[in-house]
Amino acid sequence: MDIVIRASVMFTILFALLRLMGKRELGQMTPFELVMLVVVGDLIQQGITHNDFSLTGATLAITTFAFWTVVLGWVVYLSPRAQRVIEGTPRVLVRDGALVEANLRRDRLTRTEIESEMRLAGIAHLEKVAWAILEPEGKISFVRRDDDDIVRPDDPVT
Repeated sequence: MDIVIRASVMFTILFALLRLMGKRELGQMTPFELVMLVVVGDLIQQGITHNDFSLTGATLAITTFAFWTVVLGWVVYLSPRAQRVIEGTPRVLVRDGALVEANLRRDRLTRTEIESEMRLAGIAHLEKVAWAILEPEGKISFVRRDDDDIVRPDDPVT
């Protein structure tokens, strides 16, 4: 029973840490961050099993993590409010060709990162973006503006 309690506590701590890290950090990991996650996994295992290297101890720890993962999945499925808390909500980064600075700051994103993602999406200029949205899983979705919607400073006023 001790392993189940420790696994539950570690699951909660790990969940909270991943939420605090932010969406974008999880969406693009460096090799160092990947290694750190592996090391964290080993440290978590040591904290949960407390030098219990038995098959039963490992099974209990894995089953407990799987149980809480399924429970969170059901909670998200059944409750839109819980979904917003557990998974987060999409956030607008660009609106009508203009960066939404407050949201960039909140998610610790730079203009350079947005422009890099735009190029990957085949968009050359910020003015061609109607919406850029940071999705809960850390990806950025772009919606292009129609050429008719773009107003340039040198366009005649009609």
